[in-house]
Amino acid sequence: MPSTPSSFTFATLCLAAALAILPLAGAQAQSIERLGDFSDWSAFKYEESGAQVCFMASEPTKAEGNYSARGKIHTMVTHRPGEARKDEVSIVAGYVYQDSSPVDVEVGALKVRLFTEGESAWTVDKDSDRQLVQAMIRGSTMVVQGTSARGTKTKDTYSLSGFTRAYQAINQACGF
Repeated sequence: MPSTPSSFTFATLCLAAALAILPLAGAQAQSIERLGDFSDWSAFKYEESGAQVCFMASEPTKAEGNYSARGKIHTMVTHRPGEARKDEVSIVAGYVYQDSSPVDVEVGALKVRLFTEGESAWTVDKDSDRQLVQAMIRGSTMVVQGTSARGTKTKDTYSLSGFTRAYQAINQACGF
């Protein structure tokens, strides 16, 4: 039976932070500093090889699908000013996505298709990231639909309450 998280727990925040740091493979990451909790979103920063990295994360308020077990689910927006990267949206499904299956994200009137690899999904380019982030600032909910490697369809609904304040916190921390 799917669980429906009611609040963004510290354990999930730590998981999101760990997943943000995993790709560092050899780079030196220092401890993660919490910038704050903003309703359903939390903001963080850390240093990676002397460069600031800022990100915000949330988990869905509703997770739907006919599955027996599922890992942690979350969405992150990341800034890496040292690499001139801003507003990178990533979604972790809590399962491995079906090969070559898209993920559909809807925020208000905006519909964006993401590509997948393993448990993660990303937009195809910087413009799509920017459009999605701007829609998240204006919106109240975000719906993410994907398909697992076993063919299970899922639908996750995120609250965007606190998104703008968390976004402002990572912008300020990373100098944007």
